[in-house]
Amino acid sequence: MALTVQEKDRMVADILRLKKERRAIILSHNYQRGELQDIADFTGDSLGLTQQAAKTDARVIVFCGVHFMAETAAVMNPDKLVLIPDPEAGCSLAAMISADSLRRWKAEHPGAVVVTYINCTAEVKAESDYICTSTNALKIIESIPPDREILFAPDQFLGTYLMKKTGRTMHIWPGYCHAHQKVRTDRIRRLKEAHPRAQFLMHPECGCLTSCMPLADRVVSTEGIIKAARESTAREFIIGTEVGILHRLQKENPDKKFYPATEEAFCEFMKLNDLEKVLWSLEDLEHKVVVPPETARRARRAIERMLEISDPGAYIQKAGSGPPAD
Repeated sequence: MALTVQEKDRMVADILRLKKERRAIILSHNYQRGELQDIADFTGDSLGLTQQAAKTDARVIVFCGVHFMAETAAVMNPDKLVLIPDPEAGCSLAAMISADSLRRWKAEHPGAVVVTYINCTAEVKAESDYICTSTNALKIIESIPPDREILFAPDQFLGTYLMKKTGRTMHIWPGYCHAHQKVRTDRIRRLKEAHPRAQFLMHPECGCLTSCMPLADRVVSTEGIIKAARESTAREFIIGTEVGILHRLQKENPDKKFYPATEEAFCEFMKLNDLEKVLWSLEDLEHKVVVPPETARRARRAIERMLEISDPGAYIQKAGSGPPAD
């Protein structure tokens, strides 16, 4: 049953009160429900959320996202309590590769450098040399010596985009995001005909990547989409990513119009978290996200390599954290 405005207001007030009492921070991904983006201390993409989780001094992190994101926060904050409002908030892309599968793949390519998209479990991160996000993936690939063999997992569309941009040959795992796969070229063409002045901003996870790329004004991450819409002089935009981002886009640009590439680009896992579950999470300090120490240590190494390349000033190079040797 839908909550009334008064019920929502009371719930938000209770959340803010408990957040202060618990010394908590609320982090929200761009694809979360608008009501959660509105109460979050920080709303952003996977890179921004990882950076925030790494530097927060809060005692409790309430992560409004999917499980692998909360795991990443737990990896970066072993001394903090990390909570996810709904433990069933998974990720179809992360589910497409396991640590065992990656180990077998690595065995087939001894000496290869493993670059893994952040949309994966902590166990998979622990088997990786570098983690990347769609924001910094180009930087990560370009930082690897050209004579090194690269395994890229799990998103085939981001991997294909990186090969096109860098000219590097990589082995690519055949995974995909079920929401982004629903973006179709024919739909984009119809939208561009209906809105000829609209800029088309596209995420590299989209299933129509190779056919849509020539139609796109920009192929960028979710935070790249936010930035492009804010800085562009255009007044209309076609948005090729999960529809949850439209809330933030419209909120930050009330004088501009945004059209989803398709309403079907909807992640039901991202929408499992809601206000009521955030309140319960703060009340009961549930649901805890815990990563085994050894897994966390190895995963943190791969994440820190990413952060060192993305924001060199924020991280001091650690022994053994540079490019893995042959």
